[in-house]
Amino acid sequence: MEERVKLLSLLGAGALIGSLSTIALLRLLRSHKTIEDQRCSSNSTQSHGRELTCDAASGGCLGSLSSENGEDLLKDEIVSEQLTRNIQFFGFESQHKVTRAYVVVIGLGGVGSHAASMLLRSGVGRLLLVDFDQVSLSSLNRHSVATREDVGIPKALCLKKHFSSIFPECQIDTRVMLYDASREEEILGGNPDFVLDCIDNIDTKVALLAACSRKGLRVVSATGAGARADPTRIRVADLRESINDPLSRAVRHRLKKEYGIEGGIPVVFSLEKPKVKLLPFKGPSGGEENPSDYQILPGFRVRIIPVLGCIPAIFGQVMASYVLTQLAGLQVDTEPVVNFDMDHYQILHQRLLEHEELLYGSTNEVQVDVEEVKYIAKELWHGRSARDQSLKHVGRAMWRSVNELMLVRWDGAKPASISNLILLKFDEADKHESKNLDQIKDSEPEFFNRVTAVLKRAESELDL
Repeated sequence: MEERVKLLSLLGAGALIGSLSTIALLRLLRSHKTIEDQRCSSNSTQSHGRELTCDAASGGCLGSLSSENGEDLLKDEIVSEQLTRNIQFFGFESQHKVTRAYVVVIGLGGVGSHAASMLLRSGVGRLLLVDFDQVSLSSLNRHSVATREDVGIPKALCLKKHFSSIFPECQIDTRVMLYDASREEEILGGNPDFVLDCIDNIDTKVALLAACSRKGLRVVSATGAGARADPTRIRVADLRESINDPLSRAVRHRLKKEYGIEGGIPVVFSLEKPKVKLLPFKGPSGGEENPSDYQILPGFRVRIIPVLGCIPAIFGQVMASYVLTQLAGLQVDTEPVVNFDMDHYQILHQRLLEHEELLYGSTNEVQVDVEEVKYIAKELWHGRSARDQSLKHVGRAMWRSVNELMLVRWDGAKPASISNLILLKFDEADKHESKNLDQIKDSEPEFFNRVTAVLKRAESELDL
């Protein structure tokens, strides 16, 4: 009986202490809100080391942090309590670096909205949110904060509205616009500490990454998160190491070709091959039509990529984690991406150079490197002769005949480029080079059409 009384006494005391703590915290929050409201009664006032600016559109006051005042913000009781787990994880000085950071997030869909949300919740002091698009009903399966009430409003303003109630001390600026070269200074000016590229359009993505590289800005880029389902295969690595992703492959090719950039850009990507394909585009008549006829903006897709919402969310969380640890100065050694059998691709590349020298007298028209040879051999021809119609997947067996395979030009009159190289056995290569394309088309129309379709796919994937 006595033990029961003691237990009840302890429970009662615990409940009382918890209630008192809750009451004290509520009073502190009310007091804090009253002070903030008073600060917002004028356009701009200085207090606790930060400038607060009223914004009618966001329905609240947004704090503008200067680099020397971030530490004062952490001394605020509410802010320090809200960020206490981060402070415990990083340490006060490192969290101070995060709090005074300025980060730009471009693209606020399934990936970007989650990245921005976690940056905010982790105490980043200033955010610039950029997106030209609006919240749609179908995007609610992957957006971080949007509700049905937000459908139809710009994504940037949607995030700002919700964010102002989560961490009102953060200065949140928005740009409802599409990034392009003419807006580079407006979006990338102000020396941001980090830029997050969450764009899914190749032209815009390439222009942004090239600008960040030229300006010396730290940037992390998200590649394709759609049509995938395995979160265990998401990685962070240099752009040159990303594989199995058509978007990163095309971006890598364009950056090298147009700007001479071969790497040095961290990307979040998945080792998983896409599980499903783009859905066919149907016009108002119900029949399949040309998607480009319905584009609102040139270069932007109108066909639908099926998306399992949790995967782009994880992409965004991974990006935020990478940026936060970089800002805080915490060393994180990411798991290396292992590319198997690179020796095989090097052999094929060297064999191509030797063959070009022998047949054409020089290697001047060889326009591919080892990485591109890997794409040609693995992704286009599956490690087998173009005349081999086997549908088996790439695997260990593909290299059983590597010693009898070589890359040759499809059209001898054109350079040895990605869209003009096929994989053949030695004896097949000799026969192929004894004919021109018109002869092949007339004598082997099925083979001609099949190879042409594969090479056109390469052009499409790499935007050649």
